[in-house]
Amino acid sequence: NKLFTENFDDHHHAFRVLRSAERCLLKMSELKFHKPFDIQTYILIIFSNSTIVGIIVINKALHEPMYIFIAALLINSLLYSTAIYPKLLIDFLSEKQIISYSACLFQWFIYYTLGSSEFFLLSAMSYDRYVSICKPLQYPTIMRKTTVKMFLILAWILNACQMSVGPLLIANEKLCFFVLKGIICNSTIQKLHCVISTVQNIYSLILFVIAVPLPVLFILFTYTRILIITYRSSREVRRKAAQTCLPHLLVLINFSCLSAYDVLLSRLETNVPKTVRLIMSLQIILYHPLFNPIIYGLKMKEIYKHLKKLFRPDKLN
Repeated sequence: NKLFTENFDDHHHAFRVLRSAERCLLKMSELKFHKPFDIQTYILIIFSNSTIVGIIVINKALHEPMYIFIAALLINSLLYSTAIYPKLLIDFLSEKQIISYSACLFQWFIYYTLGSSEFFLLSAMSYDRYVSICKPLQYPTIMRKTTVKMFLILAWILNACQMSVGPLLIANEKLCFFVLKGIICNSTIQKLHCVISTVQNIYSLILFVIAVPLPVLFILFTYTRILIITYRSSREVRRKAAQTCLPHLLVLINFSCLSAYDVLLSRLETNVPKTVRLIMSLQIILYHPLFNPIIYGLKMKEIYKHLKKLFRPDKLN
Protein backbone atom coordinates (compact mmCIF):
# COMPACT_ATOMS: atom_id res chain seq x y z
CA ASN A 1 0.00 0.00 0.00
CA LYS A 2 2.83 2.39 0.82
CA LEU A 3 4.42 1.80 -2.55
CA PHE A 4 1.18 2.59 -4.33
CA THR A 5 0.40 5.74 -2.31
CA GLU A 6 3.90 7.15 -2.71
CA ASN A 7 3.80 6.69 -6.47
CA PHE A 8 0.11 7.09 -7.20
CA ASP A 9 0.73 9.83 -9.77
CA ASP A 10 3.46 7.89 -11.52
CA HIS A 11 1.99 4.47 -12.28
CA HIS A 12 5.00 3.15 -14.17
CA HIS A 13 7.40 4.25 -11.45
CA ALA A 14 5.32 2.42 -8.86
CA PHE A 15 5.51 -0.71 -10.96
CA ARG A 16 9.28 -0.48 -11.23
CA VAL A 17 9.58 -0.19 -7.46
CA LEU A 18 7.48 -3.31 -7.07
CA ARG A 19 9.63 -5.00 -9.68
CA SER A 20 12.79 -4.12 -7.84
CA ALA A 21 11.29 -5.49 -4.64
CA GLU A 22 10.19 -8.56 -6.62
CA ARG A 23 7.68 -9.61 -3.98
CA CYS A 24 4.86 -11.91 -5.03
CA LEU A 25 2.70 -13.13 -2.18
CA LEU A 26 1.54 -16.71 -2.34
CA LYS A 27 -1.74 -17.58 -0.72
CA MET A 28 -0.76 -20.69 1.22
CA SER A 29 -2.54 -20.21 4.52
CA GLU A 30 -4.31 -23.55 4.02
CA LEU A 31 -0.99 -25.31 4.64
CA LYS A 32 -1.29 -24.48 8.31
CA PHE A 33 -4.43 -26.57 8.63
CA HIS A 34 -3.12 -29.75 7.03
CA LYS A 35 -0.30 -32.08 8.04
CA PRO A 36 0.67 -33.94 4.84
CA PHE A 37 3.78 -31.80 4.41
CA ASP A 38 5.72 -34.14 6.64
CA ILE A 39 9.43 -34.38 5.96
CA GLN A 40 9.02 -38.16 6.25
CA THR A 41 7.03 -38.20 3.00
CA TYR A 42 9.84 -36.46 1.16
CA ILE A 43 12.44 -38.79 2.69
CA LEU A 44 10.33 -41.75 1.55
CA ILE A 45 10.25 -40.33 -2.00
CA ILE A 46 14.04 -40.00 -2.05
CA PHE A 47 14.55 -43.46 -0.56
CA SER A 48 12.07 -45.35 -2.77
CA ASN A 49 13.12 -43.74 -6.05
CA SER A 50 16.84 -43.91 -5.26
CA THR A 51 16.61 -47.57 -4.24
CA ILE A 52 15.13 -48.70 -7.55
CA VAL A 53 17.50 -46.47 -9.55
CA GLY A 54 20.41 -47.94 -7.58
CA ILE A 55 19.22 -51.50 -8.27
CA ILE A 56 19.05 -50.78 -12.00
CA VAL A 57 22.49 -49.14 -12.03
CA ILE A 58 24.23 -51.88 -10.00
CA ASN A 59 22.76 -54.92 -11.76
CA LYS A 60 24.11 -55.28 -15.29
CA ALA A 61 21.26 -57.64 -16.17
CA LEU A 62 18.95 -54.62 -15.90
CA HIS A 63 21.02 -52.48 -18.27
CA GLU A 64 18.35 -52.78 -20.95
CA PRO A 65 16.42 -49.91 -22.59
CA MET A 66 13.22 -50.63 -20.67
CA TYR A 67 14.92 -50.46 -17.25
CA ILE A 68 17.08 -47.49 -18.25
CA PHE A 69 13.92 -45.56 -19.14
CA ILE A 70 12.36 -46.58 -15.82
CA ALA A 71 15.45 -45.28 -13.99
CA ALA A 72 15.25 -42.02 -15.97
CA LEU A 73 11.56 -41.65 -15.10
CA LEU A 74 12.25 -42.15 -11.39
CA ILE A 75 15.15 -39.66 -11.50
CA ASN A 76 12.78 -37.21 -13.17
CA SER A 77 10.23 -37.75 -10.38
CA LEU A 78 12.96 -37.25 -7.79
CA LEU A 79 14.05 -33.97 -9.39
CA TYR A 80 10.40 -32.94 -9.63
CA SER A 81 9.86 -33.17 -5.88
CA THR A 82 13.31 -31.88 -4.94
CA ALA A 83 12.88 -28.73 -7.03
CA ILE A 84 9.58 -27.80 -5.37
CA TYR A 85 9.22 -29.49 -1.97
CA PRO A 86 11.96 -27.57 -0.01
CA LYS A 87 10.24 -24.25 -0.78
CA LEU A 88 6.90 -25.71 0.34
CA LEU A 89 8.50 -26.88 3.58
CA ILE A 90 9.89 -23.39 4.21
CA ASP A 91 6.44 -21.90 3.56
CA PHE A 92 4.86 -24.44 5.88
CA LEU A 93 7.23 -23.44 8.69
CA SER A 94 6.99 -19.68 8.03
CA GLU A 95 4.35 -17.25 9.18
CA LYS A 96 4.33 -15.51 5.78
CA GLN A 97 4.53 -17.28 2.44
CA ILE A 98 6.50 -14.98 0.13
CA ILE A 99 8.39 -15.67 -3.08
CA SER A 100 10.08 -13.33 -5.54
CA TYR A 101 8.60 -13.07 -9.01
CA SER A 102 11.85 -14.31 -10.58
CA ALA A 103 11.92 -17.33 -8.24
CA CYS A 104 8.28 -18.00 -9.07
CA LEU A 105 9.09 -18.00 -12.80
CA PHE A 106 11.99 -20.37 -12.18
CA GLN A 107 9.70 -22.74 -10.26
CA TRP A 108 7.22 -22.53 -13.15
CA PHE A 109 10.03 -23.47 -15.56
CA ILE A 110 11.15 -26.48 -13.49
CA TYR A 111 7.57 -27.61 -12.89
CA TYR A 112 6.64 -27.76 -16.57
CA THR A 113 10.02 -28.88 -17.92
CA LEU A 114 10.07 -31.98 -15.74
CA GLY A 115 6.36 -32.57 -16.31
CA SER A 116 6.77 -32.60 -20.10
CA SER A 117 9.90 -34.74 -19.70
CA GLU A 118 7.78 -37.35 -17.94
CA PHE A 119 5.40 -37.59 -20.91
CA PHE A 120 8.36 -37.85 -23.29
CA LEU A 121 9.95 -40.64 -21.23
CA LEU A 122 6.64 -42.52 -21.11
CA SER A 123 6.48 -42.21 -24.91
CA ALA A 124 10.01 -43.60 -25.22
CA MET A 125 9.04 -46.50 -22.95
CA SER A 126 5.95 -47.28 -25.02
CA TYR A 127 8.04 -47.23 -28.21
CA ASP A 128 10.54 -49.60 -26.59
CA ARG A 129 7.72 -52.02 -25.68
CA TYR A 130 6.22 -51.69 -29.17
CA VAL A 131 9.50 -52.61 -30.88
CA SER A 132 10.20 -55.40 -28.37
CA ILE A 133 6.80 -57.08 -28.81
CA CYS A 134 5.82 -56.22 -32.39
CA LYS A 135 9.28 -56.30 -34.01
CA PRO A 136 11.38 -58.59 -31.80
CA LEU A 137 13.91 -59.48 -34.53
CA GLN A 138 14.66 -55.81 -35.21
CA TYR A 139 14.80 -54.81 -31.53
CA PRO A 140 18.62 -55.04 -31.06
CA THR A 141 19.14 -52.96 -34.20
CA ILE A 142 16.57 -50.28 -33.41
CA MET A 143 17.01 -49.89 -29.65
CA ARG A 144 20.76 -49.44 -29.56
CA LYS A 145 22.63 -47.53 -26.85
CA THR A 146 22.85 -44.46 -29.09
CA THR A 147 19.07 -44.52 -29.59
CA VAL A 148 18.46 -44.71 -25.84
CA LYS A 149 20.92 -41.86 -25.19
CA MET A 150 19.24 -39.75 -27.87
CA PHE A 151 15.82 -40.27 -26.25
CA LEU A 152 17.18 -39.30 -22.82
CA ILE A 153 18.86 -36.15 -24.16
CA LEU A 154 15.71 -35.11 -26.00
CA ALA A 155 13.57 -35.79 -22.92
CA TRP A 156 15.45 -33.25 -20.79
CA ILE A 157 17.38 -30.86 -23.05
CA LEU A 158 14.71 -30.37 -25.73
CA ASN A 159 11.95 -29.83 -23.18
CA ALA A 160 14.11 -27.43 -21.18
CA CYS A 161 14.77 -25.34 -24.30
CA GLN A 162 11.08 -25.28 -25.21
CA MET A 163 9.90 -24.37 -21.72
CA SER A 164 12.53 -21.65 -21.20
CA VAL A 165 10.75 -19.42 -23.74
CA GLY A 166 7.62 -19.17 -21.56
CA PRO A 167 9.22 -17.39 -18.56
CA LEU A 168 11.14 -15.09 -20.93
CA LEU A 169 7.86 -13.99 -22.57
CA ILE A 170 6.23 -13.04 -19.27
CA ALA A 171 9.29 -11.92 -17.27
CA ASN A 172 8.56 -8.25 -17.90
CA GLU A 173 4.78 -8.44 -17.91
CA LYS A 174 3.01 -5.89 -15.74
CA LEU A 175 1.60 -7.31 -12.50
CA CYS A 176 -1.75 -6.12 -11.11
CA PHE A 177 -2.20 -8.86 -8.50
CA PHE A 178 0.27 -10.06 -5.91
CA VAL A 179 -1.56 -12.94 -4.25
CA LEU A 180 -1.21 -16.26 -6.06
CA LYS A 181 -3.92 -18.80 -5.32
CA GLY A 182 -2.25 -22.13 -4.75
CA ILE A 183 0.85 -23.56 -3.16
CA ILE A 184 3.17 -23.62 -6.20
CA CYS A 185 3.91 -21.38 -9.16
CA ASN A 186 2.15 -23.17 -12.00
CA SER A 187 -0.01 -21.93 -14.88
CA THR A 188 -2.10 -19.78 -12.50
CA ILE A 189 0.79 -17.28 -12.48
CA GLN A 190 -0.78 -15.74 -15.61
CA LYS A 191 -3.69 -14.52 -13.48
CA LEU A 192 -1.32 -12.12 -11.74
CA HIS A 193 -0.80 -10.14 -14.95
CA CYS A 194 -2.80 -7.05 -15.79
CA VAL A 195 -3.18 -8.22 -19.38
CA ILE A 196 -2.78 -11.84 -20.44
CA SER A 197 -0.35 -11.94 -23.34
CA THR A 198 -1.77 -13.30 -26.61
CA VAL A 199 1.68 -14.45 -27.70
CA GLN A 200 2.14 -16.30 -24.41
CA ASN A 201 -1.29 -17.91 -24.77
CA ILE A 202 -0.53 -19.13 -28.29
CA TYR A 203 2.91 -20.39 -27.32
CA SER A 204 1.50 -22.14 -24.23
CA LEU A 205 -1.11 -23.85 -26.39
CA ILE A 206 1.56 -25.06 -28.83
CA LEU A 207 3.69 -26.35 -25.95
CA PHE A 208 0.69 -28.08 -24.41
CA VAL A 209 -0.10 -29.91 -27.67
CA ILE A 210 3.54 -30.98 -28.07
CA ALA A 211 3.99 -31.98 -24.42
CA VAL A 212 0.70 -33.76 -23.65
CA PRO A 213 -1.78 -34.76 -26.43
CA LEU A 214 0.85 -35.84 -28.97
CA PRO A 215 2.77 -38.13 -26.56
CA VAL A 216 -0.50 -39.54 -25.17
CA LEU A 217 -1.84 -40.27 -28.67
CA PHE A 218 1.48 -41.89 -29.61
CA ILE A 219 1.41 -44.04 -26.46
CA LEU A 220 -2.19 -45.09 -27.11
CA PHE A 221 -1.28 -45.98 -30.71
CA THR A 222 1.69 -48.14 -29.65
CA TYR A 223 -0.28 -49.97 -26.97
CA THR A 224 -3.17 -50.52 -29.36
CA ARG A 225 -0.74 -52.14 -31.80
CA ILE A 226 0.70 -54.23 -28.97
CA LEU A 227 -2.81 -55.30 -27.95
CA ILE A 228 -3.64 -56.38 -31.51
CA ILE A 229 -0.40 -58.34 -31.91
CA THR A 230 -0.63 -60.07 -28.52
CA TYR A 231 -4.30 -60.92 -29.01
CA ARG A 232 -3.26 -63.08 -31.98
CA SER A 233 -0.41 -64.69 -30.01
CA SER A 234 -0.22 -67.31 -27.29
CA ARG A 235 -1.36 -66.85 -23.70
CA GLU A 236 2.26 -66.66 -22.52
CA VAL A 237 2.99 -63.76 -24.88
CA ARG A 238 -0.13 -61.95 -23.67
CA ARG A 239 0.90 -62.46 -20.05
CA LYS A 240 4.42 -61.09 -20.60
CA ALA A 241 3.08 -58.12 -22.56
CA ALA A 242 0.60 -57.28 -19.80
CA GLN A 243 3.32 -57.65 -17.16
CA THR A 244 5.57 -55.05 -18.80
CA CYS A 245 2.96 -52.68 -20.26
CA LEU A 246 0.49 -52.42 -17.36
CA PRO A 247 2.81 -50.40 -15.04
CA HIS A 248 3.49 -47.88 -17.83
CA LEU A 249 -0.24 -47.47 -18.49
CA LEU A 250 -1.02 -46.97 -14.79
CA VAL A 251 1.63 -44.27 -14.50
CA LEU A 252 0.40 -42.64 -17.73
CA ILE A 253 -3.25 -42.56 -16.60
CA ASN A 254 -2.32 -41.16 -13.19
CA PHE A 255 -0.09 -38.39 -14.54
CA SER A 256 -2.44 -37.53 -17.43
CA CYS A 257 -5.32 -36.93 -15.00
CA LEU A 258 -3.16 -34.68 -12.83
CA SER A 259 -1.93 -32.74 -15.89
CA ALA A 260 -5.50 -32.30 -17.13
CA TYR A 261 -6.44 -30.77 -13.77
CA ASP A 262 -3.50 -28.34 -13.98
CA VAL A 263 -4.53 -27.18 -17.47
CA LEU A 264 -8.21 -26.81 -16.56
CA LEU A 265 -7.32 -24.87 -13.41
CA SER A 266 -5.66 -22.11 -15.43
CA ARG A 267 -8.18 -22.04 -18.29
CA LEU A 268 -11.49 -22.23 -16.44
CA GLU A 269 -12.58 -19.19 -14.47
CA THR A 270 -13.80 -21.18 -11.50
CA ASN A 271 -12.98 -20.90 -7.81
CA VAL A 272 -11.59 -24.27 -6.83
CA PRO A 273 -11.93 -24.97 -3.08
CA LYS A 274 -8.69 -24.66 -1.14
CA THR A 275 -8.80 -28.26 0.04
CA VAL A 276 -9.22 -29.60 -3.52
CA ARG A 277 -6.40 -27.37 -4.79
CA LEU A 278 -4.13 -28.53 -1.98
CA ILE A 279 -4.88 -32.22 -2.48
CA MET A 280 -4.32 -32.05 -6.26
CA SER A 281 -1.07 -30.13 -5.85
CA LEU A 282 0.12 -32.72 -3.35
CA GLN A 283 -0.77 -35.48 -5.81
CA ILE A 284 1.56 -33.95 -8.40
CA ILE A 285 4.43 -32.96 -6.11
CA LEU A 286 4.49 -35.74 -3.52
CA TYR A 287 2.22 -38.69 -4.15
CA HIS A 288 2.85 -39.17 -7.87
CA PRO A 289 6.66 -39.42 -7.34
CA LEU A 290 5.83 -41.95 -4.61
CA PHE A 291 3.37 -43.78 -6.86
CA ASN A 292 5.97 -44.43 -9.60
CA PRO A 293 8.49 -46.51 -7.58
CA ILE A 294 5.68 -48.46 -5.92
CA ILE A 295 4.18 -49.42 -9.29
CA TYR A 296 7.49 -50.33 -10.92
CA GLY A 297 8.81 -51.99 -7.78
CA LEU A 298 5.80 -54.27 -7.37
CA LYS A 299 4.71 -54.83 -10.97
CA MET A 300 8.06 -55.29 -12.74
CA LYS A 301 9.13 -58.86 -12.01
CA GLU A 302 12.91 -58.37 -12.30
CA ILE A 303 12.95 -55.24 -10.18
CA TYR A 304 10.72 -56.86 -7.57
CA LYS A 305 13.04 -59.87 -7.44
CA HIS A 306 16.04 -57.64 -6.67
CA LEU A 307 14.04 -55.70 -4.08
CA LYS A 308 13.20 -58.95 -2.28
CA LYS A 309 16.85 -59.93 -2.44
CA LEU A 310 17.83 -56.59 -0.95
CA PHE A 311 15.30 -56.41 1.89
CA ARG A 312 14.51 -60.08 2.54
CA PRO A 313 17.68 -62.05 1.71
CA ASP A 314 16.68 -64.84 4.12
CA LYS A 315 13.68 -65.72 1.91
CA LEU A 316 15.93 -66.45 -1.04
CA ASN A 317 18.29 -68.80 0.79
